[in-house]
Parts: sequence; structure tokens; C-alpha cells
Amino acid sequence: MRSGFSQHGRRAGRGSGRGGGARPWLLALLLLGTPAQVCEPASAQALDRAPAIAMRGTPDLPATFAALPYADPNAPKGGHLDLSLLGTFDSLNPFIVKGSAPLIMRNYVIESLMARSLDEPFTLYPLLAQSVTSDAERSFVAFALNPAAHFSDGSPVTADDVLFSFTLMRDMGRPNHRLYYGKIARAEAPDTHTVRFTFTEPDPELPLIMGLMPVFKKASIDRDRFEETTLTPLTGSGPYRVGAVDAGASVTLERNPDYWGRTVPFNRGLYNFDRIRFFYFRDANTEFEAFKKGLIDARFETDPGRWETGYDFPAARSGDVVKELIPTGTPKPYSAFVFNTRRPLFADRRVRQALIELFDFEWLDKNFYHGLYRRTASFFEGSVLSSSGVPADARERALLDPYPDAVVPEVLAGTFRPPVSDGSGRDRERLKSALQLLDKAGWMLRQGALVNRETGRPFAFEIMVATREQERLALAYQSQLKRAGIAALVRYVDAVQFDARRSAYEFDMMPFAWSQSLSPGNEQAFYFGSAAADTPGSRNYMGAKSPAIDAAIAALLAARDEDEYVSAARALDRVLVSGAYGVPLFHTPGQWLARWTRIERPQRASLYGTLPETWWRVPGK
Repeated sequence: MRSGFSQHGRRAGRGSGRGGGARPWLLALLLLGTPAQVCEPASAQALDRAPAIAMRGTPDLPATFAALPYADPNAPKGGHLDLSLLGTFDSLNPFIVKGSAPLIMRNYVIESLMARSLDEPFTLYPLLAQSVTSDAERSFVAFALNPAAHFSDGSPVTADDVLFSFTLMRDMGRPNHRLYYGKIARAEAPDTHTVRFTFTEPDPELPLIMGLMPVFKKASIDRDRFEETTLTPLTGSGPYRVGAVDAGASVTLERNPDYWGRTVPFNRGLYNFDRIRFFYFRDANTEFEAFKKGLIDARFETDPGRWETGYDFPAARSGDVVKELIPTGTPKPYSAFVFNTRRPLFADRRVRQALIELFDFEWLDKNFYHGLYRRTASFFEGSVLSSSGVPADARERALLDPYPDAVVPEVLAGTFRPPVSDGSGRDRERLKSALQLLDKAGWMLRQGALVNRETGRPFAFEIMVATREQERLALAYQSQLKRAGIAALVRYVDAVQFDARRSAYEFDMMPFAWSQSLSPGNEQAFYFGSAAADTPGSRNYMGAKSPAIDAAIAALLAARDEDEYVSAARALDRVLVSGAYGVPLFHTPGQWLARWTRIERPQRASLYGTLPETWWRVPGK
């Protein structure tokens, strides 16, 4: 059977979705340090060695595919690409908790055993590994390395490098890696070009997770100092090597002329530039001015006001700069002002719901965003996995029955939508509803200020932001909260401090967006699982500790057919929405891309939209 999606992202009989990030992605109940039990296959009969592997069903592309459908294998090579990023960096190692590092090191410099197609829910194709083997239960996975694979210094990629990378990430990597790889009972190398991982228990997703493991050159890594921030580049096997580095300001990647994988089918039409420079800017206005002057070749716009009115400059009027709205086919990111429920102030769901009532999206969208945004109501918005508008089916109800208080009735019925205001900015009904909830939670208005009925303590908290756009939105929300007597302080911090405080959960409220794929799995526990709530560096920023969430994630991982999988995802969505863990914000209808016409892209985009690695420079421009 097929994976359930065509190459254009449509699930038979279900419609299409939109979604999360363009990069790949734990059962958190398995705590670090739990003694490993070896899970031997129930049968010694393994599946035939295969060139690709899908989470469910079979890969869309045949073994003989020539290139990815969203890449142009005839794209011209050469030239340079200049892109921009907001913030700064103090490290070139994105695989550790410390520091702030460019995520571009992944794929461009450091490769994995297999590569993820962004045109399918979750399918991997050959890269460093030329084939993959598992059994029907998926109790183990084995990879046969491509004998041609070598690092940028010319040394071969061996099984020893892979096993070293595994132990390094398991012991010293980011929390998600530690949790993923903690589920490996035994790692071994039968020969110099084969690695095998045996799991503590069968897991349908773990073979793919291991396929996405970053692979480092063992001899280039000082294990004792790996967890320290550094501007010394890592040695990888990818198409680029790190060139010039201006600390905190820019990173240049230079094509490796001896890149081993340039003829691998997955890479045909990708990585077309000889040089890619990433310039860091402290604020979006400066970044945009650099683009207008032609110093930056292309940018993904995030500001609807700028998208609507800011592109009236000479190069745009002459056609040298073009604007494009590119449809996508995966769940919309769930963007929110996140409550830190570890703080006593936000421990009561009624308080959180009251603050959601006070957010006037209709007024903001009209006055700030030219009406271009859509309100987000689901963690899997716009996809078949969303519970929005769909009543819970029998499977969902059976899964949620042991947790009767975990899902509110309207969410269970599929009728829930975020509060809708009259768009005036002073909706009395929304204010009344919020004050009623706060009153039930023990808060009352006294001389215009909201105070705790028993202690007299004022209702006050801080909203931490890292960009001017976030600050503008937070200040607007601050004024809406003030109508209920709530004192919200908007705190603007730099990107490094923001990352550090976020990773340590040292905030009251902050903006964040969870990006989801069409195949959510182990990473959901890293995002929302109870164990992750106490793990620094996880993405459970809200501090959710819910047995219902854990049960839904477990059901998601255990699902054996598509109907079970969709029901488990919707059940998870219902619990998260019911928990009111953040003030839901909004999403765009697709990608907003602006580019100078010296940069061209394939007509056909992936499910995740267009990707810089598929672009090329027009010869002569």
C-alpha cells in the first residue's frame, strides 16, 4: 500500500494539509538512565534490504528515481546566494544545548544516514547509507553504508564513525537526541560498512529516527570538549564546508568540489550554489533594507504589513524583485503566547482561559495585519490530523475515557473555536467572560487593578520577546490585558538571552510556534510529554504534565493503520487545545517569498513549500 499521500500532498478521500518546519524531528516515558532491555526480533526473518523506508505504507518514489519531484536535476550550478537570518550566534555546533548556533550546519555540512523527502509524510531515501533493513515489528534497524561516502577531508565514512556519532549524541547531544537514542539497547558494526541498532522495544518510527542521525568524523571530535560552544567548524560529509565566519554576524558555506554525494539521486538538483552566505541582523527592518538594496537575494516575509505595503520600491516596480505566495501542504505551525504553567500564576486553567478571552484577534488582524492572517485553532491546523470541526470518533473517545476532565465538551464535539470578538478592540462580552473566569479562580478587580482575593497580590507577569515584531504584538496584547486590570510587562531581550531563558524555562509568557509534520511521532513527547516538562532544552515550554497527553502520544506511536493513527493524533490535539496552554495566535495562508529575479526556483514546490537548497542563480546575473 502507498503512504496515503500523492506527491502533491493529497490524502485519498481526506483532503490536504499544511505544515510545520522543513527539517526533520520519544516516548518521554522512557526516562534517561533506565536499564536497557534488548528487544530481539520475534522472528529471525528480516524484511528484504530496501533502498528507502516509510513510516507507514511504502515510499512514493521507485528505487530507480532520478531526482526528487520538487528539484530540477537540470538546474545550473555556480554563483552565490546571500540570505539573511534574525538574531546572532556564538557557536557552530547546533547539536548541543549550550550556545546559539546556525541550524544550517545540518544537511549542508553534516549529513545523516538517510535523507527525508519533504513531499511525503515521513519517508527516507538513501544518502550516507545506500540501503536499510528492518523486521516487520521494527525491533531493529540496520544500515549498509555507501562505500563512496567520505568526509570533506577525503577520509571515508565508516561504521565506526556512525557508532561514535550515536554514543556522542546519546550522551552529550540535545535532549531530543538523548531521549531518542536512549531507546537503543545495542549498537554494533558487523563490518566496516554496516551498522545495526537493536531497540529496547519495537518502535515503528525509531528506524527512521536513526536514519536521520547526524554523522560526525570520529577522529575530528574532542569528546571531552564537545559540549562547549565553539566557532571551530565541525568536519562533515555534506555538500558544503564552512568558510569565512564573522562571529555573530555572518557564516559562509563553500561548496566542496569533491563532494562524494553529488550524483546521489536524492541530491540531483539540490545545492546548486558555489557559495552561500548567511548574514545575521538584529532587527527585521535592517534586514529588509539590506534586501531592498540587493545585498540579500531572497527572503521569506513574516510581516503582513510589510508584505502588503512595503514592497513598493524601484526594484519591485521594475520587476527585478518578485513576490510570490507559495501554497504548502502540511499542518500550519501552532503559534501562541505560551504560558509557563510551572509558574503558580498560570497553574489554573481558568486563568489561562481568561487571558485567551482577552486576546482580540479580529481587531489586531484588521488594524495590524491587513486582514491577511487566519486564526489558529489546532496544533495540526489545516490537515487531516486536526480535531477542529470534527467530532471525536469511537477510537478517540475510548482513548480519552480514562481522563474525563482532559477534554472540554466543545472540543470533544469538534465545535470549539478560539473566542471571536466584535473587532472593536473593546468587546465588553469578552471582557465580562474573562472576569467571570478570573473571579472563579480567586481574582477580583479592586480600584482598577486585578488582585488575588485572599492575599491582595496584584495579577502581574512578564512577556519575554526577542524581535520588534513580537514586541509590537505583545504591547498590543498588553493594552488588552490592562482592561481587565492585569499588569503585563513586555521584556525585550537579545536572541542569545532569549534562547538561554527559554531553554531553562525562565519566563512567564513568550511567543513560540510548534511546527508539525504530516507524520508526528516520537517528537511529540519531546514537545508535550510529562517527562520533557522537567528536561531543560525540551520544547515542552508550557510545562504540561498530563497523563492524557502521554496516553495519546503512546497511542500515536502504537498505531498500526491509518485510521488508528489519525484518531490518536486528533485525541492529542483535543487534549492540548483543552489545556489552554497558550494564547493561540494566527498563521499565513502559505509562504510569502520575495526574491530578486537573479535567483530562480523550480515551479513545483514541496509539501513544505519552496526550499533554498532547490534554488539556483540565473547564469549571467
